[in-house]
Amino acid sequence: MPDDRRTVLADTAIAVLADTGMRGLTHRAVDRAAGLPPGTTSAYYRTRQALLTALVRRLVALDQTELQDSGSRTPVPQSAEELVTGIAAFLEQRLTGEGRRRSLARYACAIESVHHPELREILVPRANAGRQVVHDFLTAQGIVDAESRTVTLLTCLDGLVFDRLVTGGSVSETEIHGLVAAALR
Repeated sequence: MPDDRRTVLADTAIAVLADTGMRGLTHRAVDRAAGLPPGTTSAYYRTRQALLTALVRRLVALDQTELQDSGSRTPVPQSAEELVTGIAAFLEQRLTGEGRRRSLARYACAIESVHHPELREILVPRANAGRQVVHDFLTAQGIVDAESRTVTLLTCLDGLVFDRLVTGGSVSETEIHGLVAAALR
């Protein structure tokens, strides 16, 4: 039961952070949002740093699960168009609904990690099936430095997500196509 409560609190903290920003992330705000008695969050996570660390760990776990599931269901694309279509669908998930909330929380935590290296260690990109699909596609296209190009492509896509969270809108397939074409050059 304590692990379940910790998960509920971490999930709620992600939502609070996404909705109110870093300054709004407090033990009381998480208690209120979770519908729990005052003091519950601080009983599980004594300090703000402990709460933030739990939030980041949960965020990374959710993201890794999503990327692993997505990549496991996706065969290696046979063309750049297939890759662009798959990326576009994934980015749309990152910009809408629960994916948008997690993206907002992720970027807030990334900025916070500048001052808290222990968070940076948790946020470091990890291997997953989604990332592997991109790598395998580039390798199949004869790209010699597929690993570095995978990192560059995914970083650029991440930047587009960040930009659209700030400025609004979605990422167009034309933009994605340009990045994929650059990775293939």
